Amino acid sequence: MANQEFNNLLSNYKIKINELIIRELKNRRPKSLYNPLIYFFNSGGKRLRAILLLLCARSINNDKYSEPINQAIAIELLHNFTLIHDDIMDNSVKRHNKKTLHLKYDISTAILAGDSLLALAYEFLNKGLTQNLEEIFSEFTRALTVVCEGQALDKEYENKKRVSVNDYYEMISKKTGALIKATCRIGALTQTNDKYIIDKLGEFGELIGIAFQIQDDLLDVVGNERLFGKKLGSDLVEGKKTFLLVNALKKARENDLKKLNKLIENKGINPDQIIKYIDIYKKLGIIDFTQKEIQKFHQKILDILNELDKKIFVEELREFLRLIITRKN
Repeated sequence: MANQEFNNLLSNYKIKINELIIRELKNRRPKSLYNPLIYFFNSGGKRLRAILLLLCARSINNDKYSEPINQAIAIELLHNFTLIHDDIMDNSVKRHNKKTLHLKYDISTAILAGDSLLALAYEFLNKGLTQNLEEIFSEFTRALTVVCEGQALDKEYENKKRVSVNDYYEMISKKTGALIKATCRIGALTQTNDKYIIDKLGEFGELIGIAFQIQDDLLDVVGNERLFGKKLGSDLVEGKKTFLLVNALKKARENDLKKLNKLIENKGINPDQIIKYIDIYKKLGIIDFTQKEIQKFHQKILDILNELDKKIFVEELREFLRLIITRKN
């Protein structure tokens, strides 16, 4: 599939998903609950999880009349429910270069709005389902539970002086990988009962989620601030246990180790220290190491798609992977 044709497909999906979400929110009352959500969704977002669900379904059955758009919207609403609550817990100031919901309005409004998204997600999940209802609802609910566990680990790690690489992988597998795994499995379940296809697409999604999060950690120090939508080095300022920090702590010695330990003790750094800490990452080879780790995941994901190629149409999923691996925001 030509890149432009694929990009047009993604753009059309994104427009359709946004229009359906905004239309639903505009039709609901009270406005004090739903207008903040309209602000939130109009602020931006790539809708990648919703699009990925549709691509997984298309890879099995390209009949547009069986397109699980409602289930795609359900996944997107669930994802945004987690974002609203994450922003509150992390005291985030901006998302997509706009004020976070709790700053634009207030914390109570943001909590209630986030909760309502979860309820609305279940409404959409149930619309138009014709097969595997029980399995789809189980996947969705399991993902919700595991994402909450991942967020709890993330908060728990804030107070730990040392977090191992295995700890990090457990956290992102739950916080990021689980929802994308469920996204792909639900997309498959709307079209087939073939366990091999469902399981393999789930593996594909989980690995994409892990690679996506490691790349997010990397973009925090090497990305384009305007494209990335938040200040570079914000993870360092907040003292987050990212892939880069966890691995830097393993490699650092003497003065560099002292500085990294100070970051841990102080639960972050001052913004004027960001460049110094990025220089430590560069000196230790952490940025190159992280890029290589992302490439390893890229190859594992390609191997899964090569296996699936015998059973389903994987070209659009390959294009989606290329988009993720080369993203700048």
